[in-house]
Amino acid sequence: MNTQSLNPIPHDQLQNLRQLFPHTQKGVIYLNHAAVSPLSTRVVRAQTQHLQDRSSGKIETFFDDLVQIEETKRCIQRLINAESYKRIALVGNTSDALNVVASGIDWKPGDRVLLNDQEFPANIYPYYHLKSQGVEVDIMRCADGRVTPELIYSSLQPRTRLLALSAVQFLSGYRADMMLLGDLCRSKGIIFAVDGIQAIGAIKLDVQAMKIDAMAAGAPKWQMGPQGIGFLYLTEELQARVHQKYLGWLSVENPFDFSNWDQALDPNARRYEGGTVNIPGMWGMHAALSTLLEVGPSIIESHILGLTQTLMDELVAVEGVKLFSPTTLSERAGIVTIEPPKNVDPTAAFQELTRREVFISLRNGKFRYSPHFYNSREEILSAASNTKDVLQKLSKQ
Repeated sequence: MNTQSLNPIPHDQLQNLRQLFPHTQKGVIYLNHAAVSPLSTRVVRAQTQHLQDRSSGKIETFFDDLVQIEETKRCIQRLINAESYKRIALVGNTSDALNVVASGIDWKPGDRVLLNDQEFPANIYPYYHLKSQGVEVDIMRCADGRVTPELIYSSLQPRTRLLALSAVQFLSGYRADMMLLGDLCRSKGIIFAVDGIQAIGAIKLDVQAMKIDAMAAGAPKWQMGPQGIGFLYLTEELQARVHQKYLGWLSVENPFDFSNWDQALDPNARRYEGGTVNIPGMWGMHAALSTLLEVGPSIIESHILGLTQTLMDELVAVEGVKLFSPTTLSERAGIVTIEPPKNVDPTAAFQELTRREVFISLRNGKFRYSPHFYNSREEILSAASNTKDVLQKLSKQ
């Protein structure tokens, strides 16, 4: 990929997409999708319609919901190129999904899990908890925020059974070489478990081509869905090795055979759902994913990378600012993180940007910007200009 391949969404189409997000009509510049995304009018409408149906309409919507659950899984299937929608379970969040995998494997004392020190805690604690079973947790130290294939290869041990990795790191925005790592893990019989929450919806992912064994992601960030819902993808081969720690009535092959308690588990990933999922959230998630697919993952990725390139070009020109994110195009996605000048109070600068209705994240004393497909180049330039102005003013105090 090169910068010449970065094409913005055409102006007229972008203006139509921006109408889905009312805050854009109020002068608000929202560049915090790596934290939580705004809900589009389509998402709000889908959830509201469902709640109205449950309140004063059909009321009993269970079977309609089952159909929509399948459609939502089909959207996820298309977004990540899964083998089938049946390889996907809807869950409450990323942590729920990762815990299904971590707790379900038949670990032996001395088995090892490989992590790194850049991970968000959701991708740490499910594996740290395995120490009580005698599992060894190895932590790679990444001085520059880059979790490179070379570092991973050199950190593998003879008994490494699982590599847990974020497709995109939450702070630096480093984008892992998933193709290479998938090949590496598959060749060594290592489970490749991916936290996809900072990637899915922002960049293209192909779980089959990347040989990903398990992927987890909540909906509220780049997928632009509601909170309290997400998904777990896992291969059929890994599913056979992930034993459930709990069961619910929907875990079995024929849940409507209420008197048969000796059934086999459902042959698909639905077995991990157990009971009723977050139905209002599911309706909103479907609306959000449908919008992403309508625009197109490749188009979204190109637009976002173009915006982040502009953002980096503008911010690194500010005196005293240090870029924390990678500059190589293949190593970045939707996140741009900077370190403000040393003589500027990061909290004061962040608060001033918020007062100006430029919304970003303050993480570890760093500013994290994360634009999405409906953001415009004009917003990026305005956010950068406001950042420059705030930093310059505070540096003189």
